[in-house]
Amino acid sequence: MTTNAAFIDRIRANGVVGSGGAGFPTYAKLKTSVKTLIINGAECEPLLHKDKELLKHYGDEFLEGMAQIQAHLGAEESILGIKGKYTDVIDVLTPKLRDGMRIHRLGDFYPAGDEFVLVYETTGKVIPRGGLPLHVGCVVMNVETVLNVAHDRPVTTKFLTVAGAVNDPKTVEVPIGASYRSVIEASGGAQVEPYAVLVGGAMMGRLAASLDDPVTKTTGGLLVFPEDHPLIKRYRLTEAEVRLIGKSSCDQCTFCTELCPRYLLGHPIEPHKSMRGLVFSHDKLPQVVGSLYCCECNLCTLISCPEDLDPKNVCVYYKRDMREQKIAFPEDVPDRPVHSMREGRQVPISRLIVKLGLKQYVNKGPLTAIPISCGSVAIALCQHVGAPAKATASVGDRVRKGDVIGQVDEDQLGAPIHSSIDGVVRDVTESHIVIDRA
Repeated sequence: MTTNAAFIDRIRANGVVGSGGAGFPTYAKLKTSVKTLIINGAECEPLLHKDKELLKHYGDEFLEGMAQIQAHLGAEESILGIKGKYTDVIDVLTPKLRDGMRIHRLGDFYPAGDEFVLVYETTGKVIPRGGLPLHVGCVVMNVETVLNVAHDRPVTTKFLTVAGAVNDPKTVEVPIGASYRSVIEASGGAQVEPYAVLVGGAMMGRLAASLDDPVTKTTGGLLVFPEDHPLIKRYRLTEAEVRLIGKSSCDQCTFCTELCPRYLLGHPIEPHKSMRGLVFSHDKLPQVVGSLYCCECNLCTLISCPEDLDPKNVCVYYKRDMREQKIAFPEDVPDRPVHSMREGRQVPISRLIVKLGLKQYVNKGPLTAIPISCGSVAIALCQHVGAPAKATASVGDRVRKGDVIGQVDEDQLGAPIHSSIDGVVRDVTESHIVIDRA
């Protein structure tokens, strides 16, 4: 058994970061000890199936990684949170669970995978506003992150689901740095032309600026839609449009607040007050300071609002403005208790699919081995929270898959970057290293 320090050093050297969200470096998250390790297998975004497929195909490796992390943290228990409807996965994993491990069957609702919601569902504990799972004795990790720890090798590939208006929805493993275009073409191609792509999920993803943008360590899905799909139109609204329409149309019905998952946990976030704040001048920002605790799940915008306004982005704008003006939430205001109607206000995924206009698309994504015929990769030097990596490779260098091509100083938060293919470095910029396949 290796020492804790060696375990941490290997994880950092391999460039492991959180694969399900912002990409927080895993070695830094594990520099602690806690009572409970929670693995987030909820995958509550519609059309995405990557985590479920990894548990199905790499269950033994996943459980080994889970055991290693649990032992390192000194955790009394480790919990896999997964939708109860995935009985095929649960039935296979349950007999293989080790001492101190258990599976928590989550409801099929959104956002069961929100970190705060997941901790409450699995432990009954509420993370304090602005807090972390550590504040209630927990560490939360993603399924793919745990698998990367278990594999104990440089992170050079990414699992992701390709779905929506594609000919053959599937989950694939692709080289980091491959273009969205090459991944979609290898997955059967789009059913429509022209098309747009949401990177991530339908609820919390972002609109791809270009089909030539590269896959990173945090890319969880590519959802293809016709250019005129309602979701694409929503994601293309500008800040000026969101503010103007919201200011003129919001009738303060409060539905956005009543379905907000953080509000239901007792946090002081009330999106309807952020909408009300649109008619204020900026010296009234303290009246909407609860926006600081928005988790950006997008329920308020895409499900709750009967007038198709955008409370989520209004909260995001206010968060930015308040941080710039150094406005903080008053410490003497207590949190409320968990809402008595919380369970009854959970939004079923089936309802989400209908409301978002996704019912016409196949809601499956089997893991499939396919060749990705990309002649080159553009590997981002910052695929994680913290300082971007500095290029250690130069134009003309021959590199092999797994070679370090970008490094972060020891005293900085970050993760090294590795080549995802064998090839020759063609270009090095401040943001990317381009490698042509040998």
